Amino acid sequence: MSGHPRTLGAGKLLGKSDFMAERETLSESHVSRALEVSIHVGLLILLTAACLLILRPFIPLIAWGIIIAIATYPAHRRLQNAFGGRATLAAVVCGVVLLAVLIVPVLLLTGSLVEGIQSVAARLKGGMPLVPPPPPRIENWPIIGVPLSNAWDMASKNLSAALRTLVPQIKAVIPEMLAASAGIGLAVVQWVLSIIVAAVLLANAKSAAKAAGLLANRLFGERGPEFERLGAATVRSVTTGIIGVALIQSFFAALGFLVAGLPGAGLWAVIFVFAAVLQVGALILLPAVIYMFAIASTTKAMMFLVWCLVVALMDNILKPMLLGRGVEVPMAVVFLGAIGGFIAMGIVGLFVGAIILAVGYKLFLAWLEGKDKVSPEIAERVVAA
Repeated sequence: MSGHPRTLGAGKLLGKSDFMAERETLSESHVSRALEVSIHVGLLILLTAACLLILRPFIPLIAWGIIIAIATYPAHRRLQNAFGGRATLAAVVCGVVLLAVLIVPVLLLTGSLVEGIQSVAARLKGGMPLVPPPPPRIENWPIIGVPLSNAWDMASKNLSAALRTLVPQIKAVIPEMLAASAGIGLAVVQWVLSIIVAAVLLANAKSAAKAAGLLANRLFGERGPEFERLGAATVRSVTTGIIGVALIQSFFAALGFLVAGLPGAGLWAVIFVFAAVLQVGALILLPAVIYMFAIASTTKAMMFLVWCLVVALMDNILKPMLLGRGVEVPMAVVFLGAIGGFIAMGIVGLFVGAIILAVGYKLFLAWLEGKDKVSPEIAERVVAA
């Protein structure tokens, strides 16, 4: 008790005043240590915030590069074995192939995209109807002809009237549309740089894998390898099953737009890419088909309709084949990730956000349930890859 003397050393008594002095010394020591720890933590937070502030412009680029590297690592391993273990050569080949897959379609669609944007901007600036009047022959279509013609005509007239009253605001929007087109060009540059980052990571795959393992062990302790396998499996699953399917669909849809001669095919293709990532690509095909029936011959429009049906059904065929090989993720998670990523990071975030949120979702579920959600087959395949 504080009111009783304490024995110290060889029978010496510690009085109440000495005991109080000892308590004050201990209290000051604790305060000093707490203050020192607080200063250290504060400096660490400031250093982390400064690093994030400096790296903020590059975070989407680096994140997308890491995702591409993880997704293409199995192919890189196969190429490395084929090239006699030369990892750098395999990484260069992967980078060149990815750049070709990106640049060739972009070059083919750039002219059409610019033409479509300029056409829309010219219509807005001149106060012309953004939706042209319906062709007279639409009224002769069975069942849907008359209702469709009336709805089309109403949309054209109402939109034209609205445009005439909003000419000043529309003229102010035109620079933003041009800025949006420039943003698409910036996104292409970011994708190119991300592919270069991915190639560098693949060339140093062993060091990158070691760093990822150390980080996972640091964050999750002894369960680090489990969460590392889960993260890799989720990235590859979502990349191939969601992003991969969307890009495959977009390629064939853009091919159909170009061959059919759809006005502004590049703009249609870009819109379809975004819609396909959001899992609503079929909604973009419907107005394209209706427009083709209005402006083209019946035979050409029917061929375009069949092609669009094939593109729409690809989602149901490819997704079980690719997404089923990995870790399934609810579509709501992908949708929210794509929208949130687009708002936070721009066009690149549309793809990065879906994957990052899917990985976070699966890791959070595994943490809640206290066990790894990756099946032994998937985990074995990820490790073997």
